Amino acid sequence: MTRQLAEKSGREGETRAAVWLRAKGWQVLDRRVRTPAGEIDLVARRGGVVAFVEVKWRRKRADLDHAIDEYRLSRVAAAAEAVAHRYAENGEDIRIDVILLAPGSFPRHIPNAWQP
Repeated sequence: MTRQLAEKSGREGETRAAVWLRAKGWQVLDRRVRTPAGEIDLVARRGGVVAFVEVKWRRKRADLDHAIDEYRLSRVAAAAEAVAHRYAENGEDIRIDVILLAPGSFPRHIPNAWQP
């Protein structure tokens, strides 16, 4: 049951992040993109940038400080590399972003979070 609740919370977090991105002028191109290398929560475009976005939802704001690490980002980067050609068709720049969410706080958007 705990796994199901975590999955549901994750999906709700992704929906909130997508709404927030749209409010900031991003076009959400895709959600929950699965690749052999891993999963990308959101793919979004604004101007000449396509962002592959990792979304983390925690019940407590303090837990967000430890929600993302180099290993998780490297998996998102590998997944993005596998599908970037589908989304960045016109020479757009690509990057890995992170959005951290918790109840009672504004989303924390970390642009270009992965720089190998």
